[in-house]
Amino acid sequence: MLFNIYPLNLIRALSLALELSSGGISRHHWRTAMIADRIAETINMPDSDRQTLVYASLLHDIGAAAKWSEMRKLANLKLDEDFNLHAEAGYNLLKDSPQLQLLAQPIRHHHDCWDGSFNSKAAGPEIPLLSRIINLADRVEIQIRDESYIFEQSPTIVATIQEFSGRYFDPELVNAFADVAKRESFWLDMINPVCQQNYLNQASGYGRLRFSIDDVLNIADIFATIIDSTSRFTATHSRTVAEISALLAMIKGYSKQEIKAMRIAGLLHDLGKLSVPNEILEKPGKLTNVEVAIIKQHTYYTYRILEQIDGMNTIAEWAAYHHETLDGRGYPFHISGDRLRLGSRIVAVADVFAALTEKRPYRKDLSKQQVETIIKNMAINNKLDKGIVGELFANVDQAYAIVEHINSN
Repeated sequence: MLFNIYPLNLIRALSLALELSSGGISRHHWRTAMIADRIAETINMPDSDRQTLVYASLLHDIGAAAKWSEMRKLANLKLDEDFNLHAEAGYNLLKDSPQLQLLAQPIRHHHDCWDGSFNSKAAGPEIPLLSRIINLADRVEIQIRDESYIFEQSPTIVATIQEFSGRYFDPELVNAFADVAKRESFWLDMINPVCQQNYLNQASGYGRLRFSIDDVLNIADIFATIIDSTSRFTATHSRTVAEISALLAMIKGYSKQEIKAMRIAGLLHDLGKLSVPNEILEKPGKLTNVEVAIIKQHTYYTYRILEQIDGMNTIAEWAAYHHETLDGRGYPFHISGDRLRLGSRIVAVADVFAALTEKRPYRKDLSKQQVETIIKNMAINNKLDKGIVGELFANVDQAYAIVEHINSN
């Protein structure tokens, strides 16, 4: 399996996961990256720093992705005492990543105020320049309302940013933004989805470095942490699915590269679950029909996000088709029979096994015999692949050892 991915292609796709809501995908991070880069261009920032700025902008709210209460708070222009918590959480997610640690400090300080107020860790020129730009760009973007004509909004947005010059924002950057904001094209670009896509395609020219499969595996592990943080009942779910999938792939004779790809699929299979409010995931009682529909959309978004990454089409299918069933009655695409790749069938079995061996708000813990009975009945009813289920229970002690090891760490 060939694996060569431009970092920007991976980061811009995964940034969409930070935009997920029950109503779909927004473009906050993409537009923030565009605004930040236009400011950087105005102050003649070197391309290498602009590349880091764009990457950090695309992931700047990564620390809030698992908590809907935090995301809602970020849409407020004015700050409160807890505003910086997600920035610190984002820093902690990225600081030890060989691939993304360069983004950790800019993200950590991206809501530090120029005057040092609101629990800022630094003030004035002590705040990293990239963080100062992201802060300003972010506060511009949240004021843009898609339902209103952009040129009716732009004067107020500029005036508001200028009002907070010297308090929230670096005055020199405010002046640079004012220069950018004089161009009608800037504002029209902000409301043009095609322009946003084209802009990020062009921005890939900042660096032609490529990620290896091990790089992507490490980044997928970070996102698995975010995904599994959406509920206290799924703290290890994605890693369990990844390792059970890897075990089954190894039994099926997959190559070392393919097994790594299977781990990536397992780690990211629930990426779209960031579209589901925490209160639904944690609900102890029966879900309403609408709540069930909201949960079912998660595999759709997993697929639509991962398919955008060059070289990951197969992984997208393995990851996102885990609720498709052999009888065609699964979701969201109703794919059946031979159209379901072996990798997708493996992840489906691993997902059910992981879910049944975890605690859930709506049921008691299940015994090993109950888990086996449920999964084998699903195979009998043409929901899961009989052969893969057979392989799982032929190696069930090894599978439970994986579960115990992951839960103990």
